Amino acid sequence: IRKSGFANVFIKNLDTSIDNKALHDTFAAFGTVLSCKIAMDVNGQSKGYGFVQFDQEEAAQNAIKRLNGMLINDKQVYVGLFVRRQERDQANGTPKFTNVYVKNLSETTTDEDLERIFSNYGPITSAVIMRDVNGNSRCFGFVNFESPDAAAAAVENLNGTSLNDDKILYVGRLKGNLKGMRN
Repeated sequence: IRKSGFANVFIKNLDTSIDNKALHDTFAAFGTVLSCKIAMDVNGQSKGYGFVQFDQEEAAQNAIKRLNGMLINDKQVYVGLFVRRQERDQANGTPKFTNVYVKNLSETTTDEDLERIFSNYGPITSAVIMRDVNGNSRCFGFVNFESPDAAAAAVENLNGTSLNDDKILYVGRLKGNLKGMRN
């Protein structure tokens, strides 16, 4: 029975001549292989990476210890535990983003104010306060930075601060899309 993420090994920088059988034969020396797959492109050519799942975590660890950095068909391979993309994003800190959501703004804050405040952290491509049909501020807006580092710095430095009045700003990464924010 395959359990996602259990005793799963990721291999990259594989020579394109290595097929599923060759990969299986290489890794079977370390334990029982439950599944083995080389990633292929639409033409059936190897993409140079693959996955092997063992029945035991210990077998996966031994394969990593013995094969990581080894030459297989004259190419130095990377062998490590497979980590799902979602878990990699969490492990690597926050995913890269440039669009920042700002709420709890004063009714008098303008697009220009937003741009002036946020441009301290890096070049901005846009700064917009959302307004109702009468042009009144809805007290939230969006700032888009040129670089993810600038966006992250703005979130880190401005979230939880206040501007001129007692409202505590929420400044964070914009998640998802803008649907439902137009009303």
